[in-house]
Amino acid sequence: MSPIHLATWIRECDTTLFEQFFALRPDIRVSNARTTPIDLTSIHGLLLTGGADVAAEFHNEPPYDPSLLEEPEPNRDPWEFDTVRNVYERGLPILAICKGVQVLNLALGGSLHLDIRNHDLPELESANVQPLRFATQAQHRFEKVNSSHHQAINRVADALEVEAWHIGDDIIEQVRIRNYPWGIGVQYHPERDKMYTPLFEDFFGQMGCILNKDT
Repeated sequence: MSPIHLATWIRECDTTLFEQFFALRPDIRVSNARTTPIDLTSIHGLLLTGGADVAAEFHNEPPYDPSLLEEPEPNRDPWEFDTVRNVYERGLPILAICKGVQVLNLALGGSLHLDIRNHDLPELESANVQPLRFATQAQHRFEKVNSSHHQAINRVADALEVEAWHIGDDIIEQVRIRNYPWGIGVQYHPERDKMYTPLFEDFFGQMGCILNKDT
């Protein structure tokens, strides 16, 4: 049987965190665009992960203060934006995490808060202490999550609907692609705790459905 093929871009520092979830599905072949060219015609899903800020040229509105953008990755951004549009047009499963949900929102026409407070404190990096409130349609609900980001969704792309907000300041923490087979974006970091396993399992299962349709 052919393997399920997942396309992604994962920083070296995050590799071990994601591998604990990939190990649950040995039938998945992970291709990391950071190290390997990827044939997008062969993939069954896209994982967008955390990283540096999106470069100014990929924002739909000129950043009012470009100095707020921290260490953009010139090789990564073009690949991710091109791949999001390719995958979106084909209706493939997308899981977008932290920077990934920001890329997703920008790629679909939205905008970002360039700098927010109190979401990148050291105690929020891996501890699940940030409380959320959810929209009624949200299928994946984690009462408290970790954080670690200084940017977030501002104007929501028309193709997205919000599923969760931070209780204290209403920063958007979870979205779903509207009228789409399966696409979820989260501002928190599910790769940092096994309690988020159901989210990854759902994503992997959806990719398996794509493989079955192709075979």
